[in-house]
Amino acid sequence: MRSRPELPEDIEEYRDEHWCREGTRLIETAFDAECFIERIGFAACLTDSRRPGPSLYLAACGRRDAVLPRHVQKDPEASLTWTLKDEIVKRGRIYYAKLARGKAMFLAPRMIPYFHAIWGVRKSDEHRRLTRSARAILRVLRREWEIGTSDLRKESGVKNRKKFSRGLDELQAAMLVVPSEVLYQPTFTYLWTLGIGRFPDALRRRVGRDTALREIARCFLTGAGLTIPGELARVTGLSRPDAGLGNRALVADGYATRLGPGTYRLATLQPLPDSSAARRQRIAGQQVQDNRRQNDERVGHDDEVDAEIDVHERDWIAEHQREREK
Repeated sequence: MRSRPELPEDIEEYRDEHWCREGTRLIETAFDAECFIERIGFAACLTDSRRPGPSLYLAACGRRDAVLPRHVQKDPEASLTWTLKDEIVKRGRIYYAKLARGKAMFLAPRMIPYFHAIWGVRKSDEHRRLTRSARAILRVLRREWEIGTSDLRKESGVKNRKKFSRGLDELQAAMLVVPSEVLYQPTFTYLWTLGIGRFPDALRRRVGRDTALREIARCFLTGAGLTIPGELARVTGLSRPDAGLGNRALVADGYATRLGPGTYRLATLQPLPDSSAARRQRIAGQQVQDNRRQNDERVGHDDEVDAEIDVHERDWIAEHQREREK
């Protein structure tokens, strides 16, 4: 498995501070987690140091090099992250769902309109853009408003488990459906509801696509300090061309400085101590070369890490159920 590209130490320290990857800033309560997400705009849930971007797990660990252990069920930091996620979902102040490319993400309410402008599906487009299974599930939720997974599958008539799961993922990615609570008794299940019921104002607000791309890029760069080729796309699920449009809009606004192809630095960030024009170009050029060499390999690496995280999640659920049944 390939390690992630090296970043300048001043950028790593900047991210440590903003993404709570320090022991003095670690997240321990649901309230702290909500404040963290509100401040940075969006974050992944259980990703570790092998994936770029802010993560609740890394913030709960309080260090930048944390890696999910093979047996997450007995790991206190992974358990804390899972518990915080459940509490955040129940409290309903932060948006949580599997969004683009199946990425489980938290969104601050202020970022919902921008993500919805890119990935949301309007009611007039549902028949064209949603599968039959997804539409059947959505009809039940619009009638029942909130319902558990097993009852939802039964009421929707989608008996095939894989089709049902894909339909739910599709509705989450379209920002139509969100989990509203996690129950462990009598068996593990999610309760599901309509996103518009929890975040009506944010989901009804209309913004243009160009504005949405710019603000998503701004949100990430504010916390990252610097973005390298492909990083914004991997973190958010945007396509590489869309990520480029967002970053270039920041340059036009004077919010970012372009150091090289795909490499952008926050304009207000203090430069490296010995930063001359030649050194900036050398750093940017080396980053571009390194990332071009790793981009193709990274696709397989991302899939491998995503699959491992999915296994961790399934193992955690199974272990938690066994503990509850004792």
